[in-house]
Amino acid sequence: MKLIAGLGNIGDKYCFTRHNAGFMALDKWSFRDNFSFKQESKLKAFISKTHINSEDIIFVKPTTFMNLSGEAVRAVMDYYKISVEDIIIIYDDIALDIGKIRLRSSGSDGGHNGIKSIIKHIGTDKFNRVKIGIGPQIGASENYVLQNFSKEQMEILKEILDKTIEASKCLMSEGIEKAQNKYN
Repeated sequence: MKLIAGLGNIGDKYCFTRHNAGFMALDKWSFRDNFSFKQESKLKAFISKTHINSEDIIFVKPTTFMNLSGEAVRAVMDYYKISVEDIIIIYDDIALDIGKIRLRSSGSDGGHNGIKSIIKHIGTDKFNRVKIGIGPQIGASENYVLQNFSKEQMEILKEILDKTIEASKCLMSEGIEKAQNKYN
């Protein structure tokens, strides 16, 4: 069983903000593959269960807001007994230009509070990640990530979300090294 978490903030106010790139990726994936999310209050997340290549997949969109994402990821891991090796976190990266993605198997939080929370709650920084570029940053990062994408950026984002989905599928089926070689 795999856990794929897309990070973001809940609520209409944040729907198309840069910090919600992870949510947007899972929303596009659910539209493409025809699955839906259901709120699971005890797990602090919206959850969807599906199968990809005969593997059980739990998709997670935390309802804790970005800075507490680790609470939801840990709750889902514990409930479904999913190991750290079987999680993928999809999230925005201000250090990457828009239109780029990067896969990693470990690393620091890079100043991302959602990742900082996940590292704190699962006790390691060794988990698979798919980072979606939202840069270059203009102004203070706290303000920049909570602004909506421009119309031009949304067009680029539509394409990169497809690439994010394909990279995540490749990571699950072929492993991190092959996925990195293909998509980084």
